[in-house]
Amino acid sequence: MLLDTYGRVATDLRVSLTDRCNLRCTYCMPEEGLQWLAKPDLLTDDEIVRLIRIAVTDLGVTEVRFTGGEPLLRPGLVGIVERCAALEPRPRMSLTTNGIGLKRTAAALKAAGLDRVNVSLDTLRPEVFKTLTRRDRHHDVLDGMAAARDAGLTPVKVNAVLMPGLNEDEAPDLLAWAMEQGYELRFIEQMPLDAQHGWKRDGMITAGDILESLRTRFTLTAEGADERGSAPAERWVVDGGPHTVGVIASVTRPFCRACDRTRLTADGQIRTCLFATEETDLRAALRSEDPSGSDAAVAELWKKAMWGKKAGSGLDDPSFLQPDRPMSAIGG
Repeated sequence: MLLDTYGRVATDLRVSLTDRCNLRCTYCMPEEGLQWLAKPDLLTDDEIVRLIRIAVTDLGVTEVRFTGGEPLLRPGLVGIVERCAALEPRPRMSLTTNGIGLKRTAAALKAAGLDRVNVSLDTLRPEVFKTLTRRDRHHDVLDGMAAARDAGLTPVKVNAVLMPGLNEDEAPDLLAWAMEQGYELRFIEQMPLDAQHGWKRDGMITAGDILESLRTRFTLTAEGADERGSAPAERWVVDGGPHTVGVIASVTRPFCRACDRTRLTADGQIRTCLFATEETDLRAALRSEDPSGSDAAVAELWKKAMWGKKAGSGLDDPSFLQPDRPMSAIGG
């Protein structure tokens, strides 16, 4: 198992399939984009499946989330999902996406074995979407979410980030819309993972701000810690149920003590935390021709990396340094 010195066991694997994205969200990357990873640096489809197999069969991972960048840009995605669905034991599999390519891929992903999707959508206003993402693709995201729901990739979870001066007033409207559509809404505090390193704590919309806004229209009842488990989102029952809304307060209410995640970047690096400044190179081990490239050796390297996981993200430490790699490279 992937155990750390604080007694946490990582059973949830986040796999970044690419650092590329077809949006340019202001809280993630500059308008001109980034210098993408070279193709030889990326894990191949076979290498990704091999690492997931090691994680599932040898290290106790039970959940796999495919991320990016934008994972739907990975040409071999459907095949990767299908091969991972054939593993014994079979992991639960989900995907985090901006939704633009879901309309054409949702049915194939469901047939391949994907269980559900998380879709990023920060606004119901097409003009605000264009400002936030620098792309006029709002309708494509809505169509993609509907296609995912119709294909049975449920529950469709919606991830929303509120930004000052742009969409900070939309929390109640987003929740009303999500309930009407049958989606599960989760708000995420903006985190210091932007490529521009422009994040400022005193300018972010906090979990407290979000809940205060929601309560102007809805009655929220906390689900409680027993229901939450290791999930990052604190959840509230809306108007007595059955709908719920979640808030992921990574900055103001960190959940590090219950973290059960391990992260694999698109170029084969293990990260123990979104905010880690160190990585462990599994790609080099995979491509080694000596015994260090065996499944057992790779598993040991992975276990050693997770054993060194820190107690928390360090966001409240005055010496905190934002990771050099942005969210698009790390994987959500």
